[in-house]
Amino acid sequence: MKRLRLIFVLFAFGPLGAMNAASSQTYQPTWDSIDKRPTPAWFTEAKFGIFIHWGVYSVPAYAPVIPGKLAYAEWYWHQMTEGRDNPKANPIETGTWAYHQKMYGADYEYKNFAPQFRAQLFDPDQWAAIFADSGAKYVVLTSKHHEGFALWPSKEASATWGRPWNAVEEGPHRDVLGDLSDAVRRKGLRMGYYYSLYEWYNPLWLTDKPRYVRDHMFPQFKDLVTRYKPSILFTDAKDWHSPEFIAWLFNESPVKEEIVINDRWGSDTRHKHGGYWTTEYTPGMSGMDHVWEESRGMGYSYGYNRAEQLKDYHTGRELIIMLTDIVSRGGNLLLDIGPAADGTIPVIMQDRLHQIGAWLKVNGDAIYGSRPWKVSRQWSAGEQPKVEYNSEFETAYDVSKLTEAPEPGKASIEAFFTSKGNDVYAILPRWPGRTFAVSDLTGVKAITLLGSRAQIKFKKPGSGVIIELPDLPDALLHQPAWVLKLSR
Repeated sequence: MKRLRLIFVLFAFGPLGAMNAASSQTYQPTWDSIDKRPTPAWFTEAKFGIFIHWGVYSVPAYAPVIPGKLAYAEWYWHQMTEGRDNPKANPIETGTWAYHQKMYGADYEYKNFAPQFRAQLFDPDQWAAIFADSGAKYVVLTSKHHEGFALWPSKEASATWGRPWNAVEEGPHRDVLGDLSDAVRRKGLRMGYYYSLYEWYNPLWLTDKPRYVRDHMFPQFKDLVTRYKPSILFTDAKDWHSPEFIAWLFNESPVKEEIVINDRWGSDTRHKHGGYWTTEYTPGMSGMDHVWEESRGMGYSYGYNRAEQLKDYHTGRELIIMLTDIVSRGGNLLLDIGPAADGTIPVIMQDRLHQIGAWLKVNGDAIYGSRPWKVSRQWSAGEQPKVEYNSEFETAYDVSKLTEAPEPGKASIEAFFTSKGNDVYAILPRWPGRTFAVSDLTGVKAITLLGSRAQIKFKKPGSGVIIELPDLPDALLHQPAWVLKLSR
C-alpha cells in the first residue's frame, strides 16, 4: 500500500519536484490537510441532483429482482462472472449468469455488448430539459463505471484494454459526455461526473496496480477534469488512499475553487475523509455537523433494469417526502435515473422527475438554500419508530410508513422543518384539517401557505403557535406535501 502511494506521488508531481510542489501548495497530499477544505457553498444550497448510470451495461439492462434486496444492473459483468466462476455466488450473481446463458449463450463475452450501446436516440438537449424541469440543480453522469468503458474519447481506456473501449471509438461514436455536459450547462445546471478509480477486469489493474495508477488512472482522471471542468466528482474506490488526486484538484486543476468531492477515495475513507459524506440506499445521516448526500435509484438499481416492474419503483409522492426528510436533516438527495442503451430515458423515470419538479415549482423556497432548524421534524403522540441512521449502505428506509396516519399508540411525522434566516418552513406530509400546532416556536409575525394567497390566522399560546388552516385551492389539493412559511 505504501509503495503504491509513493509511486503515485512520484509520477503525479515528478520525482525531482515533488517536495517543492507540495511545499508551495495550499493543500498537501495528506488527509490531515485535505480534510480542512470546506465544501463549496453552491453544493449545500443546491439540495437536489440527478445521478445518471449509463454505459455498456445498459444493453443487457438486467439484474434479478429479489424482494428486499438491491440488485444493481450496472454490475452485470461482475455478477455474471461471479455466477459463472464462484461456487459461493449469491442469488443475484447466479441469477444473472443464468439469464446471460439463456439470452446470449455461455460463450457470449461482455465486450460484445459494446457495439450495441449505440445511443441512436440520445438527445442531450431533451435530457437537459427534463433535468431542469425536475428542479434539480446539478447532474452527475457516470464518466465510466467499474467496467471501464469511458463515455468520452479517453485514449487511456482503449490503450490499456487493448481494444476500442470508449464511446467515440465504439458504440455511440460520439462524445456523449461532452454533448450532455454542454446541454446541461446551457440550462443553468452544474455538471459533474462519477469516476470509478478502479476497473474490475482491466488487464493493468489485475496484473500491475502501480502501473495502472501511473499509466491509466491518473492521466485519465486529469484528462476528464481538465477537458470537461466538472463542478462535482463522485469517485468510487475501495483499494487505496488517494490524497494525491485531491491535492492536484484543489491546488492545480482548472476547477480548484468550485470542485466538490465525496468521501469514496479508499476502503477506509467513508465518513472520515475527503469531502461530503455519502450514503447509499439508506435514510442518510442523523446529524448536521458535516455535509452529506444520499444517493439512490427510483427502484432497486442505478442502471436501467428491465426486470423491474411498476411496483418496484417509488411513487412521486414517496420521492418528494424523501427529499424533504433528507433536506430537513441537512442532506442533499442525488436521485438516479438509468437511461436505455438507445439513449432514451424511460417514461416512468421522466414522470417521477416531472412530479418532483412540479412540487418544487410551488414549494422550492422551503428546499433550496435552506438550513436545518433546531429540530428536523415534529412527531404525533405515541411510540416513535426506530430508524437506523448513519449507515453507509442498504438500510431500511420506508418514508411512507414514517408519515402515514399512525396506528393507535404509534407516532408518525406531522411536519418536517427547514429554515432560512429567522423564517421556519413546516412541510406537512399529511393535510391536518382545520388547525395545526407547531411546538416550541416563538416570535411568529406572519404565516403563509406556499402556492396560496389565503391569509392565515394563528394564535401564540405559550411557546408554540396554533395555525388556522384555510380551505385548499384546487391547485394545491392533490399535492404530496404542503408548506407553511412561518415568518419571524
